[in-house]
Amino acid sequence: MQNLIENAVVYGLENSVRVSKYPMQIDISKCTDEITNKTRSLAGAPRGSGHDNFLKGIVVQFDLTFTVKAWTEAERYHWFDIVSSQSTMHRISKMNVDDCCCSYVTEKTKKYVKELQQNYLDDQTPENYLRLLYNAPTGIMLTAGISTNYLQLKTIYGQRRNHVLPEWRWFCSWIKSLPYSWMITGKDYDGDEDYRTWPRGRSGRYTWED
Repeated sequence: MQNLIENAVVYGLENSVRVSKYPMQIDISKCTDEITNKTRSLAGAPRGSGHDNFLKGIVVQFDLTFTVKAWTEAERYHWFDIVSSQSTMHRISKMNVDDCCCSYVTEKTKKYVKELQQNYLDDQTPENYLRLLYNAPTGIMLTAGISTNYLQLKTIYGQRRNHVLPEWRWFCSWIKSLPYSWMITGKDYDGDEDYRTWPRGRSGRYTWED
């Protein structure tokens, strides 16, 4: 069992709903944070149309644990910001290979990395360090603090929910647990969608075998 998401918090939902009403209002003091049919229409606009731009104001922050392979793909998203992260560059020689690799990394691969770790610890040359660093498997799990928003998550959900990497599919399932997740997915949500009662610091657990 692996915790992929921890310490999740959501900010700005009510205010973003309120300001989404500005374009059609002359007296903005009349704009409220009530979710209306117009709110639903804007949120459901096609990705890239610009009509759903208010979703950018709904900020989500969390700690995310992904494989190096998944992180390589995540970095393509402009508004999926890495606040800080674990680093193989700094800590690869200290990592417990058995603990930090996903279940798809073979025992043969892990054994080889351990040998390279020991070679470096015995003889700490730049060459030995680079040999260890460049042979680290893409199945190593690293945790990063992420800051993103509903608009970016809407793009990710549309592109990744059926992805071949299991952690992407799981991440998209987790997106559906967010308050008012229908703004992202376009689908009805039958759980607790009250922004005020959504638990701060919510975690998500994932089993690789699922």
